[in-house]
Amino acid sequence: MTRDAPAEAPRPTPPRRLAPGRARRPAPPVLVSAHRCGAGTATHLENTRVALDRALGLEVDFVEFDVQLLGDGTFVLHHDDVVEVGGALRPLAHLDLATYAGAVSEVLRYDEVLDALAGTGKQAHVDLKFRSPAAAYADPASTAEVAAARLAVERLGPHDLVVTTLDDDSVRAVRDWAEGEGLPLLVGLSLGRSTVGLPVAEKVRIRTSEVVARPRVRDSRANVVVAHQRLARAGVRSFARRVDLPLLVWTVDDEEALRYWMRPGRAWLVTTNEPELALRVRAEVEERYHRAARARAERRRLRAERRAARTAPGDRAT
Repeated sequence: MTRDAPAEAPRPTPPRRLAPGRARRPAPPVLVSAHRCGAGTATHLENTRVALDRALGLEVDFVEFDVQLLGDGTFVLHHDDVVEVGGALRPLAHLDLATYAGAVSEVLRYDEVLDALAGTGKQAHVDLKFRSPAAAYADPASTAEVAAARLAVERLGPHDLVVTTLDDDSVRAVRDWAEGEGLPLLVGLSLGRSTVGLPVAEKVRIRTSEVVARPRVRDSRANVVVAHQRLARAGVRSFARRVDLPLLVWTVDDEEALRYWMRPGRAWLVTTNEPELALRVRAEVEERYHRAARARAERRRLRAERRAARTAPGDRAT
Protein backbone atom coordinates (compact mmCIF):
# COMPACT_ATOMS: atom_id res chain seq x y z
CA MET A 1 0.00 0.00 0.00
CA THR A 2 1.52 3.31 -1.04
CA ARG A 3 1.80 6.15 1.40
CA ASP A 4 0.01 9.40 0.64
CA ALA A 5 2.26 12.29 -0.27
CA PRO A 6 3.04 14.54 2.73
CA ALA A 7 0.84 17.58 3.02
CA GLU A 8 2.45 20.78 1.87
CA ALA A 9 2.65 23.61 4.39
CA PRO A 10 0.40 26.54 3.49
CA ARG A 11 2.55 29.13 1.76
CA PRO A 12 1.15 32.63 1.41
CA THR A 13 2.19 33.67 -2.08
CA PRO A 14 3.20 37.27 -2.85
CA PRO A 15 1.16 38.95 -5.58
CA ARG A 16 2.67 38.50 -9.02
CA ARG A 17 3.15 41.19 -11.63
CA LEU A 18 0.34 41.07 -14.15
CA ALA A 19 0.17 42.06 -17.78
CA PRO A 20 -0.98 45.64 -18.45
CA GLY A 21 -4.74 46.00 -18.31
CA ARG A 22 -5.32 42.95 -16.12
CA ALA A 23 -6.97 43.46 -12.74
CA ARG A 24 -4.80 42.88 -9.68
CA ARG A 25 -5.82 40.31 -7.14
CA PRO A 26 -6.06 41.85 -3.66
CA ALA A 27 -2.95 41.06 -1.61
CA PRO A 28 -3.59 39.53 1.82
CA PRO A 29 -3.00 41.73 4.87
CA VAL A 30 0.38 41.51 6.58
CA LEU A 31 0.10 39.58 9.85
CA VAL A 32 1.42 40.93 13.17
CA SER A 33 3.45 38.98 15.73
CA ALA A 34 3.97 40.32 19.27
CA HIS A 35 7.70 39.95 20.01
CA ARG A 36 8.78 38.12 23.19
CA CYS A 37 5.21 37.57 24.34
CA GLY A 38 4.33 41.20 23.64
CA ALA A 39 6.52 42.76 26.33
CA GLY A 40 7.11 45.82 24.17
CA THR A 41 9.69 48.20 25.56
CA ALA A 42 9.35 46.69 29.06
CA THR A 43 12.36 44.42 28.68
CA HIS A 44 11.98 43.05 32.21
CA LEU A 45 8.67 41.52 31.09
CA GLU A 46 10.06 39.68 28.06
CA ASN A 47 8.82 36.10 27.84
CA THR A 48 6.72 36.45 31.00
CA ARG A 49 3.12 35.58 31.83
CA VAL A 50 2.25 39.26 32.34
CA ALA A 51 3.38 40.04 28.80
CA LEU A 52 1.65 36.96 27.42
CA ASP A 53 -1.67 37.91 29.00
CA ARG A 54 -1.31 41.40 27.54
CA ALA A 55 -0.65 39.99 24.07
CA LEU A 56 -3.68 37.73 24.34
CA GLY A 57 -5.79 40.85 24.84
CA LEU A 58 -4.57 42.43 21.59
CA GLU A 59 -5.77 41.76 18.05
CA VAL A 60 -2.39 40.36 17.03
CA ASP A 61 -2.23 37.31 14.79
CA PHE A 62 0.82 35.66 16.36
CA VAL A 63 2.58 35.71 19.73
CA GLU A 64 6.35 35.23 19.43
CA PHE A 65 8.42 33.75 22.25
CA ASP A 66 11.92 32.37 22.79
CA VAL A 67 12.36 28.75 23.83
CA GLN A 68 15.44 27.44 25.63
CA LEU A 69 16.23 23.89 26.75
CA LEU A 70 17.43 23.22 30.29
CA GLY A 71 19.81 20.42 31.15
CA ASP A 72 17.01 18.28 32.59
CA GLY A 73 15.00 18.44 29.36
CA THR A 74 12.57 21.17 30.43
CA PHE A 75 11.63 23.76 27.82
CA VAL A 76 11.35 27.30 29.23
CA LEU A 77 10.84 30.78 27.83
CA HIS A 78 14.16 32.60 27.95
CA HIS A 79 16.11 34.54 25.34
CA ASP A 80 19.77 34.22 26.35
CA ASP A 81 21.52 30.88 26.73
CA VAL A 82 23.14 31.82 30.04
CA VAL A 83 21.87 33.06 33.39
CA GLU A 84 23.65 34.30 36.51
CA VAL A 85 23.83 31.69 39.27
CA GLY A 86 25.78 32.51 42.42
CA GLY A 87 27.53 35.44 40.78
CA ALA A 88 28.68 33.50 37.71
CA LEU A 89 27.11 33.03 34.30
CA ARG A 90 25.96 29.46 33.75
CA PRO A 91 24.69 27.90 30.51
CA LEU A 92 21.01 27.00 30.70
CA ALA A 93 21.93 23.65 29.16
CA HIS A 94 23.75 22.81 32.43
CA LEU A 95 20.89 23.72 34.80
CA ASP A 96 17.90 21.80 36.07
CA LEU A 97 14.54 23.48 36.55
CA ALA A 98 15.02 24.06 40.29
CA THR A 99 18.39 25.79 39.82
CA TYR A 100 17.05 27.86 36.95
CA ALA A 101 14.00 28.88 39.00
CA GLY A 102 16.26 30.13 41.76
CA ALA A 103 18.15 32.35 39.33
CA VAL A 104 15.29 34.14 37.55
CA SER A 105 12.38 36.28 38.70
CA GLU A 106 9.77 34.16 36.92
CA VAL A 107 9.65 30.74 35.32
CA LEU A 108 7.36 30.36 32.32
CA ARG A 109 7.40 26.86 30.90
CA TYR A 110 6.90 26.25 27.20
CA ASP A 111 3.97 23.89 27.72
CA GLU A 112 2.20 26.53 29.83
CA VAL A 113 2.42 29.04 26.99
CA LEU A 114 1.09 26.56 24.45
CA ASP A 115 -1.86 25.79 26.73
CA ALA A 116 -2.53 29.51 27.21
CA LEU A 117 -2.60 30.06 23.43
CA ALA A 118 -4.82 27.09 22.64
CA GLY A 119 -8.30 28.13 21.56
CA THR A 120 -7.59 31.88 21.63
CA GLY A 121 -7.36 32.38 17.87
CA LYS A 122 -3.75 33.53 18.32
CA GLN A 123 -1.04 31.57 16.56
CA ALA A 124 2.32 30.66 18.07
CA HIS A 125 5.61 31.95 16.71
CA VAL A 126 8.05 29.53 18.35
CA ASP A 127 11.63 30.82 18.15
CA LEU A 128 14.01 28.03 19.16
CA LYS A 129 17.19 29.30 20.83
CA PHE A 130 19.02 25.99 21.26
CA ARG A 131 20.46 23.22 19.11
CA SER A 132 20.96 19.52 19.67
CA PRO A 133 24.35 17.76 19.73
CA ALA A 134 25.69 17.32 16.20
CA ALA A 135 25.28 13.53 16.25
CA ALA A 136 21.55 13.83 16.94
CA TYR A 137 20.78 15.22 13.49
CA ALA A 138 21.37 11.79 11.93
CA ASP A 139 17.94 10.94 13.36
CA PRO A 140 15.82 14.12 13.15
CA ALA A 141 12.99 12.69 15.27
CA SER A 142 15.40 12.31 18.20
CA THR A 143 16.40 15.98 18.33
CA ALA A 144 15.24 18.42 20.99
CA GLU A 145 14.03 20.77 18.25
CA VAL A 146 11.61 18.13 16.99
CA ALA A 147 10.50 17.43 20.56
CA ALA A 148 9.59 21.11 20.93
CA ALA A 149 7.83 21.20 17.56
CA ARG A 150 5.95 17.99 18.31
CA LEU A 151 4.66 19.42 21.58
CA ALA A 152 3.42 22.55 19.81
CA VAL A 153 1.66 20.50 17.14
CA GLU A 154 0.01 18.35 19.81
CA ARG A 155 -1.28 21.38 21.73
CA LEU A 156 -2.13 23.75 18.86
CA GLY A 157 -2.22 21.76 15.63
CA PRO A 158 0.17 22.24 12.70
CA HIS A 159 -1.72 25.15 11.14
CA ASP A 160 -1.54 27.48 14.15
CA LEU A 161 2.19 27.96 14.52
CA VAL A 162 5.44 28.75 12.80
CA VAL A 163 8.78 27.47 14.09
CA THR A 164 11.88 29.60 13.52
CA THR A 165 15.55 29.21 14.36
CA LEU A 166 18.94 30.60 13.37
CA ASP A 167 20.37 27.11 12.96
CA ASP A 168 20.32 25.39 9.56
CA ASP A 169 20.53 21.87 11.02
CA SER A 170 17.61 22.61 13.34
CA VAL A 171 15.44 23.78 10.44
CA ARG A 172 16.28 20.69 8.41
CA ALA A 173 15.53 18.35 11.31
CA VAL A 174 12.10 19.84 11.98
CA ARG A 175 11.26 19.97 8.26
CA ASP A 176 12.31 16.35 7.71
CA TRP A 177 10.26 15.21 10.70
CA ALA A 178 7.20 17.24 9.73
CA GLU A 179 7.30 16.02 6.14
CA GLY A 180 7.72 12.44 7.29
CA GLU A 181 4.61 12.82 9.45
CA GLY A 182 2.67 14.54 6.66
CA LEU A 183 2.36 17.74 8.71
CA PRO A 184 1.86 21.11 6.95
CA LEU A 185 4.21 22.85 9.38
CA LEU A 186 5.89 26.17 8.57
CA VAL A 187 9.57 26.18 9.56
CA GLY A 188 11.74 29.23 8.97
CA LEU A 189 15.47 29.85 8.76
CA SER A 190 16.20 33.15 10.51
CA LEU A 191 18.73 35.44 8.85
CA GLY A 192 20.42 38.24 10.78
CA ARG A 193 22.28 36.63 13.65
CA SER A 194 24.49 38.77 15.88
CA THR A 195 28.13 38.89 14.82
CA VAL A 196 29.37 40.89 17.81
CA GLY A 197 32.84 39.78 18.89
CA LEU A 198 33.50 37.61 15.84
CA PRO A 199 36.56 38.02 13.60
CA VAL A 200 36.00 40.26 10.59
CA ALA A 201 36.33 37.38 8.12
CA GLU A 202 33.66 35.40 9.97
CA LYS A 203 31.35 38.41 10.06
CA VAL A 204 31.71 38.81 6.30
CA ARG A 205 31.09 35.09 5.71
CA ILE A 206 27.91 35.11 7.81
CA ARG A 207 26.45 38.27 6.29
CA THR A 208 27.23 37.08 2.77
CA SER A 209 25.45 33.79 3.46
CA GLU A 210 22.42 35.78 4.64
CA VAL A 211 22.24 38.28 1.80
CA VAL A 212 22.82 35.51 -0.75
CA ALA A 213 20.37 33.28 1.06
CA ARG A 214 19.41 30.77 -1.62
CA PRO A 215 21.96 28.03 -0.76
CA ARG A 216 21.14 28.05 2.95
CA VAL A 217 17.38 28.16 2.44
CA ARG A 218 17.60 25.35 -0.12
CA ASP A 219 19.89 23.13 1.96
CA SER A 220 17.98 23.65 5.21
CA ARG A 221 14.68 23.01 3.38
CA ALA A 222 13.09 26.02 5.09
CA ASN A 223 9.60 26.82 3.80
CA VAL A 224 9.58 30.30 5.36
CA VAL A 225 12.24 32.99 4.87
CA VAL A 226 12.87 34.86 8.13
CA ALA A 227 14.97 38.02 7.96
CA HIS A 228 15.98 41.07 9.93
CA GLN A 229 14.33 44.08 8.31
CA ARG A 230 17.65 45.45 6.99
CA LEU A 231 18.48 42.17 5.27
CA ALA A 232 14.94 41.95 3.95
CA ARG A 233 15.35 45.34 2.27
CA ALA A 234 18.84 44.43 1.05
CA GLY A 235 17.52 41.69 -1.21
CA VAL A 236 16.05 38.91 0.89
CA ARG A 237 12.50 40.12 0.22
CA SER A 238 13.09 39.92 -3.52
CA PHE A 239 14.57 36.44 -3.13
CA ALA A 240 11.53 35.25 -1.15
CA ARG A 241 9.23 36.54 -3.89
CA ARG A 242 11.24 34.79 -6.60
CA VAL A 243 11.07 31.41 -4.87
CA ASP A 244 7.45 31.83 -3.72
CA LEU A 245 8.20 31.52 0.00
CA PRO A 246 6.45 33.57 2.69
CA LEU A 247 8.59 36.27 4.28
CA LEU A 248 8.73 36.88 8.03
CA VAL A 249 10.42 40.19 8.92
CA TRP A 250 11.83 41.05 12.35
CA THR A 251 11.87 43.20 14.49
CA VAL A 252 10.05 46.29 13.13
CA ASP A 253 9.20 48.98 15.70
CA ASP A 254 9.59 52.35 13.96
CA GLU A 255 6.36 53.80 12.55
CA GLU A 256 7.89 54.69 9.20
CA ALA A 257 9.29 51.17 8.81
CA LEU A 258 5.97 49.69 9.87
CA ARG A 259 4.22 51.72 7.16
CA TYR A 260 6.58 50.21 4.63
CA TRP A 261 6.20 46.61 5.78
CA MET A 262 2.47 46.72 6.52
CA ARG A 263 1.60 47.38 2.90
CA PRO A 264 -0.33 44.28 1.74
CA GLY A 265 1.95 41.91 -0.12
CA ARG A 266 5.23 43.28 1.30
CA ALA A 267 5.61 40.45 3.80
CA TRP A 268 3.64 37.58 5.24
CA LEU A 269 4.34 38.30 8.92
CA VAL A 270 6.05 41.12 10.82
CA THR A 271 7.38 40.73 14.35
CA THR A 272 7.33 43.88 16.47
CA ASN A 273 7.85 45.21 19.98
CA GLU A 274 5.09 47.73 19.24
CA PRO A 275 2.08 45.52 18.42
CA GLU A 276 -0.53 48.20 19.13
CA LEU A 277 1.25 50.66 16.84
CA ALA A 278 1.62 47.96 14.19
CA LEU A 279 -2.10 47.17 14.32
CA ARG A 280 -3.02 50.86 13.96
CA VAL A 281 -0.60 51.34 11.08
CA ARG A 282 -1.88 48.20 9.38
CA ALA A 283 -5.47 49.45 9.54
CA GLU A 284 -4.46 52.82 8.06
CA VAL A 285 -2.29 51.30 5.33
CA GLU A 286 -4.96 48.77 4.39
CA GLU A 287 -7.60 51.50 4.12
CA ARG A 288 -5.38 53.46 1.71
CA TYR A 289 -4.56 50.30 -0.21
CA HIS A 290 -8.20 49.30 -0.63
CA ARG A 291 -9.23 52.88 -1.44
CA ALA A 292 -6.65 52.93 -4.23
CA ALA A 293 -7.86 49.52 -5.43
CA ARG A 294 -11.44 50.78 -5.58
CA ALA A 295 -10.29 53.83 -7.54
CA ARG A 296 -8.45 51.60 -10.03
CA ALA A 297 -11.53 49.41 -10.40
CA GLU A 298 -13.69 52.48 -11.05
CA ARG A 299 -11.26 53.74 -13.70
CA ARG A 300 -11.34 50.34 -15.39
CA ARG A 301 -15.14 50.37 -15.35
CA LEU A 302 -15.29 53.83 -16.93
CA ARG A 303 -12.78 52.87 -19.62
CA ALA A 304 -14.80 49.76 -20.42
CA GLU A 305 -17.99 51.83 -20.69
CA ARG A 306 -16.29 54.30 -23.05
CA ARG A 307 -14.99 51.48 -25.24
CA ALA A 308 -18.44 49.89 -25.33
CA ALA A 309 -20.03 53.23 -26.28
CA ARG A 310 -17.55 53.74 -29.13
CA THR A 311 -18.26 50.31 -30.59
CA ALA A 312 -22.06 50.28 -30.09
CA PRO A 313 -23.84 49.42 -33.41
CA GLY A 314 -26.01 52.58 -33.34
CA ASP A 315 -22.91 54.78 -33.28
CA ARG A 316 -21.34 53.33 -36.43
CA ALA A 317 -21.55 55.23 -39.71
CA THR A 318 -23.81 53.67 -42.35
